[in-house]
Amino acid sequence: MKNETILVTGATGQQGGAVARSLLRQGQTVRALTRSPSKAEALKKLGAEVVAGDLTDRPSLDAALKGIKKVFLVTTFFEEGMEVEVRQGITMVDAAKAAGVEHLVFSSVGSAHRKTSIPHFETKWKIEQHIQKIGLPATILRPTAFMDNFGTFWQPSPEGVLMAPLHPDTKLQMIAVQDIGEFAAAAVLRPDEFIGQAIDLAGDELTMPEAASLLSSTMGRSVQFQQLPDDQAEAAVGLDFAIMFRWFNEVGYDVDIPELQQRWGIPLTTFKEITAEAAWAKPA
Repeated sequence: MKNETILVTGATGQQGGAVARSLLRQGQTVRALTRSPSKAEALKKLGAEVVAGDLTDRPSLDAALKGIKKVFLVTTFFEEGMEVEVRQGITMVDAAKAAGVEHLVFSSVGSAHRKTSIPHFETKWKIEQHIQKIGLPATILRPTAFMDNFGTFWQPSPEGVLMAPLHPDTKLQMIAVQDIGEFAAAAVLRPDEFIGQAIDLAGDELTMPEAASLLSSTMGRSVQFQQLPDDQAEAAVGLDFAIMFRWFNEVGYDVDIPELQQRWGIPLTTFKEITAEAAWAKPA
C-alpha cells in the first residue's frame, strides 16, 4: 500500500495514541491532532507530525485536513459533556467530507446501535448516524469496556477491594486499548475490506470475581470483588454510568469473540495477558 499521511485525532489520549503508534510501527505517516502539542513529545520522537487543533474548532480542522484522505476520529464527553461530544463528531465529519476525505474510521462504543438508552452510548450513535446521513465512506469500530480501566477508574483499592455496580455473575466483555489501535490501523490500511463495516470489539469476557482473581495473581496481594448495591450506584458513579452498569447486568454486550478474530485475522488480547504485562497490574 502507498504511504499516505493519516490524521489521527485524540493522539495524546488512550485510543488515538494506540492508533498512532500502531500506524507508525507499520511505517505509515501520521499527523497527530491534539489540543496540547506539548503532551505529544513521545509521538514526535516516533516520527509523527504533531498539529494543534480542537474538534469543535472548524478552522483548525480544515487546516489539519489539508492533503489528508484518511482520518481516525475519537470523541469524548468526559471534559465538556455529551452535547459537546456530539458537536465534536459532527464538526469533524463535516470538515472531512468538505476536504474530500476518502475513509473515516470512527471509534464509537459497543452496542451503540442497540437502543441502550445509555446517554454516552447515544451520543456516539448520533455521530454514527450523521456519518451515514452525509455519505462519508467510513468504518465504525465499537469497542466494549476497556481492560485498561482496571488501572484507572476500576483500580482495586489499597485494601484490595475491587468494587463496581456489577452482579457477581455478570460477564463483562472487554477490549485492550492496544487492540483498538490494531483494528483502526488495519481498517486504514485495508480500506477495501473495512469501508462500510461496523464492528463491535471485544477480546475477553469475565465476571468481576474472575477479574479480581487474575489481578490477585499479578499484583502480589489479595484482590476481592465487592458489589456496589444497585440502589447506591447513582450516588457513587452518576446517573449515566448507573444506567450503563444496570444495562451490563440486564443485557450486556454481545460480541462473538472467536468469530471476530477469525474474520479479521487480528490477534485479540485477553485480560490475563494484559494483567501479565501492564505496569498497573504489578505489585506496588
